[in-house]
Amino acid sequence: MTAFAFTIRHELPDDSTAIDQLHAVSFGPGRFARAAFRVREGFGHDGATSFVALHEGEIIGSVRLTPIEIGGVDAMLLGPLAVVPKYKGCGAGRALMRRSMDAVAQSGGEFVLLVGDRPYYGPFGFESVAGGSIRFPAPVDPSRVLLADLRAKQVRASEAPALPSGAVVAKPTAA
Repeated sequence: MTAFAFTIRHELPDDSTAIDQLHAVSFGPGRFARAAFRVREGFGHDGATSFVALHEGEIIGSVRLTPIEIGGVDAMLLGPLAVVPKYKGCGAGRALMRRSMDAVAQSGGEFVLLVGDRPYYGPFGFESVAGGSIRFPAPVDPSRVLLADLRAKQVRASEAPALPSGAVVAKPTAA
């Protein structure tokens, strides 16, 4: 696809319908059975770290993050990240990822969890976790459970405490 201009801004409440439609097109009805969806079900995402990409006033991409705990340790669950199919490969998804990860780091967040493909998410700091160390409320391919440790920017890896492990549960967002 040829290059085009897009902007990134925080998600607004009025964006919900367009984002829901984007998720339906991108992930289909099976999205409701996925492990990450089950964690987010009934909980709001964090507006301070959720963004949309726009081209000529149209939402062409979205990324949302939901506050969670992993074994009692605060973290964020990234997803869904979605881009309108005709705009895939043009950089909107990567721009949304960078913006959301920067927002989490600036807010003092230490961990971001997702279920996804390491080749895509690895450049954003995501690493595979030890199989079974992080447990979702529904089946998930353990090779797709990825965690970004944002503390590496703050302290040396040798000084950082262990990575979180345990059950993933959503936390209510601040009103």
